[in-house]
Amino acid sequence: MGRWGGGEVGRWGGGEVGRWGDGEVGRWGDGEVGRWGGGEVGRWGDGEVGRWGGGEMGRWGVFCHEKTHSHAEDELFKKLFIGYNKWSRPVPNISDVVIVKFGLSIAQLIDVDEKNQMMTTNVWLKQEWNDYKLRWRPSDYDNVTSIRVPSELIWVPDIVLYNNADGEFAVTHMTKAHLFHNGKVRWVPPAIYKSSCSIDVTFFPFDQQNCKMKFGSWTYDKAKIDLERFENTVDLNNYWESGEWAIINAVGTYNTKKYDCCHEIYPDITYFFIIRRLPLFYTINLIIPCLLISCLTVLVFYLPSDCGEKITLCISVLLSLTVFLLLITEIIPSTSLVIPLIGEYLLFTMIFVTLSIVITVFVLNVHHRSPGTHKMPRWVHSVFLDLIPRWLFMRRPAPDGRRRRLLMLQQGAAVLTSYFSFRPPSPRPPGSTPPPQQNHPHPGAGQPHNRLDGGVEGGGGGVNRRVNPTQRPANLVSDSREIEFPLSPSVIRALEGLHYIADHLRAEDADFSVKEDWKYVAMVIDRIFLWMFIIVCLLGTIGLFLPPWLAGMI
Repeated sequence: MGRWGGGEVGRWGGGEVGRWGDGEVGRWGDGEVGRWGGGEVGRWGDGEVGRWGGGEMGRWGVFCHEKTHSHAEDELFKKLFIGYNKWSRPVPNISDVVIVKFGLSIAQLIDVDEKNQMMTTNVWLKQEWNDYKLRWRPSDYDNVTSIRVPSELIWVPDIVLYNNADGEFAVTHMTKAHLFHNGKVRWVPPAIYKSSCSIDVTFFPFDQQNCKMKFGSWTYDKAKIDLERFENTVDLNNYWESGEWAIINAVGTYNTKKYDCCHEIYPDITYFFIIRRLPLFYTINLIIPCLLISCLTVLVFYLPSDCGEKITLCISVLLSLTVFLLLITEIIPSTSLVIPLIGEYLLFTMIFVTLSIVITVFVLNVHHRSPGTHKMPRWVHSVFLDLIPRWLFMRRPAPDGRRRRLLMLQQGAAVLTSYFSFRPPSPRPPGSTPPPQQNHPHPGAGQPHNRLDGGVEGGGGGVNRRVNPTQRPANLVSDSREIEFPLSPSVIRALEGLHYIADHLRAEDADFSVKEDWKYVAMVIDRIFLWMFIIVCLLGTIGLFLPPWLAGMI
């Protein structure tokens, strides 16, 4: 009753009277009367009275207060932007300088493209300046100290990324700006930038890059806009760790530069990102397989030449290294200024694999030489069979059983043939008497006697051998005189065959010995290059990891 009799009376007695007195009377006087007079009366008279008199009164009071606060913001918004020109600098005098505080907060290092030399980052640009046209007294507007307004409605500095490589130079997502009653404007828009970055792949994949992001006003010189840093470093509180790169340091520097196009001096703030590659992925998938393939090159010289697979292994290793070199070519930038460390290592290994193929062909040529095609020089025999094997701790194996049997057979044939010499039988005159027989007993006493210096009776052939008592065996002759043994033709043919076999075995053994010498020379050459390649492989591995380790990148 108080509400209707107090504050509401003016509304009903003023501007609303005409509405209730004219067109609305009929509605309240006819069809609506029954509702207010019937069922609705009880609701307003009974249970509804407490609601309007109790808790609902507080709700309407709060609503009126919020409405008043929102109305204050509306009034403030209208007051600030009536006659506001967003194209003019927010300074009372044209000679004044707008001081813009600038800071950078990185949210994510999205990608570092080595081939195109770009760094993609997700950053927040923190900007703050003072606009004297956007000030107010909080007490005049229900103690409103700050409001958010669209950035399209106010003046904002045209700060762009100077070293932009692809995409937008300026901020594309125009977020709202935060206005304070003292004229301070804070604007933190997000942006995704692709900045140019000079990639140094000398120690790839243990490399460390220094990429920069240069921010400054594109149109205003230092006399119109000057920049100040929020902080000396990039804000990393909201940074999402990358799986490929680690940010070692990120600092900002203030610079001024006079460009060739203009006479004015332009300020900028440049942030330097020192990032280091995490090498685990490349170590597992690139470096270790490359080292293992390089070790296969060493095994080429340990593989025996008789197996016939040395050239096949060399070519397989060469093709594998070629595939790895193609993979690296797809990763590293196409530059002729420097060759990456892993590329140098692969190229060095490919050269040695190519040399191993040439050396293997030469070794196989030496291995299959024979007396019929080559004669071993004396210096080769002395150097590769006597001198170098001692340095390499190589010991030539003893002759096998087959060769020992051949040597024994050759020695036996030499002993037998040393006692007999073959000559045609000399005819005896008819009627001549045979020489007198010896007085010592002889097993062939009833048969014709054999003579060592005479002929065989009855024709045929004869064998004549004069034996010195110091040279003949004891089981053949014990006398000091020369003894003549007439031999049968079958024995003579057997001795001739034995003599032929002995000569053949002697020649075959000589050929076999020369072939074995050539094979041993090939083995010595293989062993020399085996140790050379082991040393080169170790030095190459050390050379791969030592420079980045000395540079502090490992």
